[in-house]
Order: sequence, then C-alpha cells, then structure tokens
Amino acid sequence: MPRPLSATIHTAALANNLAIARKYAPKSKIWAVVKANAYGHGLARAFPGLRATDGFGLLDLEEAAKLRELGWAGPILLLEGFFRPTDIDVIDRYSLTTAVHCDEQLRMLEMARLSKPINIQLKMNSGMNRLGYTPEKFRAAWERARAVQGVGQITLMTHFSDADGPRGIAHQLEAFERGAEGIAGARSLANSAAVLWHPDAHVDWVRPGIMLYGASPSGLTADIADTGLKPAMTFQSELIAVQTVSAGSSIGYGSTFTAGAPMRVGVVACGYADGYPRVAPEGTPVIVDGVRTKLVGRVSMDMLTVDLTPCPNAGIGSRVELWGANLLIDDVASAAGTIGYELMCAIAQRVPVRAE
Repeated sequence: MPRPLSATIHTAALANNLAIARKYAPKSKIWAVVKANAYGHGLARAFPGLRATDGFGLLDLEEAAKLRELGWAGPILLLEGFFRPTDIDVIDRYSLTTAVHCDEQLRMLEMARLSKPINIQLKMNSGMNRLGYTPEKFRAAWERARAVQGVGQITLMTHFSDADGPRGIAHQLEAFERGAEGIAGARSLANSAAVLWHPDAHVDWVRPGIMLYGASPSGLTADIADTGLKPAMTFQSELIAVQTVSAGSSIGYGSTFTAGAPMRVGVVACGYADGYPRVAPEGTPVIVDGVRTKLVGRVSMDMLTVDLTPCPNAGIGSRVELWGANLLIDDVASAAGTIGYELMCAIAQRVPVRAE
C-alpha cells in the first residue's frame, strides 16, 4: 500500500487567483508565471486553471514545448531568454517570445536564420542588478535590437527587487522611465507584489507568479488576508503511530525535544525526503483532525512528530494537513525560516500529486 501522503492541486483556486490578478490590474494583459514546473504544482495540472491568461511566462524550452502540446496557442515568454544559438531554433519553431538582457543574446539573434520575426522583451536592470541593461545603455540596446531583421515587436521590461517591502518601487520606476524615455513599445513591469500593491506599475503587461498559487509575495499571510486569494495546494498525510511518553522522555534524533509532562505524540508519514523542511523547528504549526497543533522533535527523512495534547481523540489514520486551506503555506514557511515559494517547489517526486 502507498504511504498516506499526497498533494492536491486545486484548479478552481488557480482560476480564482488569476481572476484576482485581473481584478487588481484590469487594464493590463497578464503573463501567468509558471516557471519551476508551475511553482511545484505541475505545469499540466496548473494549465487548466490558468488558461484564461493572456500569456505564460517560464524559463525552460521543454516546458514551453509542453504548453504547446497541451493546446496553448497564445504567447509564451522565456523570462531568462536563451543561452545558445540552437535555442533560437526552438524559439522559432514554437513561436515563443524571449527576454533579451545582454549583448551576447543580441549577437546570437543577429546571426540567426529565422522563418519569422521573434518578439522580444528587452530587459532593463533598473536596480535589482541581476539581468538587463543599465538605464544608460538601454537605448543603445533597443536601437541595436530594432535593427535586427529577425526581431519583431520589442516590449520594454524590468523586474522589481523591493515591491513587497517598505522600500517599494519608486527608485526603480524612476530609473526605468529615465532609461526608456522616448522609446516606443509596450511595457512589462509588475510582479505579484506590484500587481497587489503598486498600481502605478501595471502598464501594458503584468507578470503575477506567487499570487496565482495563493501565497503572499511578502511571506506574510496578513498581507493577502483581504485579497480573496486561495491556496492552490494542499499537502496532507495521516498519523501512522501514536506514542505516550513520560515526563523527561526525549523525542527523535538528537533528543532535541524533552517532554515536560506526560504527553501523547503522533507520528506523521512525511519527512524531508518528501519536501517538508528539515529545519522546521519545534512549534511549527500542523493541523491534526482539524485542530491546530505543533511539531515536536526533529524532522527526519520519512517521518515527523507532533504534539497531540490539543487533539485527545486523534489516533492512527487521523488526517494531518501540513499546509493548505486551513494552514497557510506562508505560516509554515515563516516558522521554518524560509518562504512559501521554496516549500511549493520542494515537493519530492515520490509524493503522489493529483489535481481536482
């Protein structure tokens, strides 16, 4: 029999969250970001819930081809662009749009033989300092791109580093507007945080990612409490054993937890080999039989242990929600010192995943 551990992807929640993004940016077209196998949800499973988008943004050529196989005929954007001349052949074959962020990519486009022009998104480094041309070099890059016979429409693009925090986006918007002054073309600026909290950045296209999966760009559940976003993934298991330990008894590897009084402890079929964070400390929230309780002891490869004091009726077979609608992934991530993005993407291949 398989272990009683699974992840469920909620198609209706994905569709709801896409509609929320459109509500926040009603005048913009949407690139639904599905990189990293749709943030761990599975591209094929997420596609039905997100197909009302205007375009999809991702990184991998194989995932772009998969979208075409799923029946998507609309725009697909390669957010990091391409890496070698042979990639351009695939871009041409599948009619993809690509980011262009450096002279090396422009050089490859200049040398490419294409069956039709390729639309590009010319990326400006407005202050994040990862990819893109600085504002001072942006116009020259745009003029060079415009001169390439194989380049079609040119959209101007940047990415915000602090849209989810107190610094905000004003400094990057100023840099972008300075570098793009007088340049014609559509604009694509806003990530999830900017979609939710910076309407001045919505412009022609927005690029929501994490919000589509029902988590907060800031990692704080309170920040999205009134948005209507719904968790798109439920990670659940069951109790497979119950131990009654006496005061002074330790639990798990390293004896990191010692019971201060007699207590019942539930053993859950889930561990770090399944994608649950090993660093999750004592006190990380868990739902057992609909009751909120906490981890005790160290997370091991295949199991974790929980305090059953608040759940006196729980026993073997009791349902355990590790994150989902009743326990938001951001709350688990915060307790573990990480972000919901990482937990979504960490679900292991051995975990059965289904869509509903």
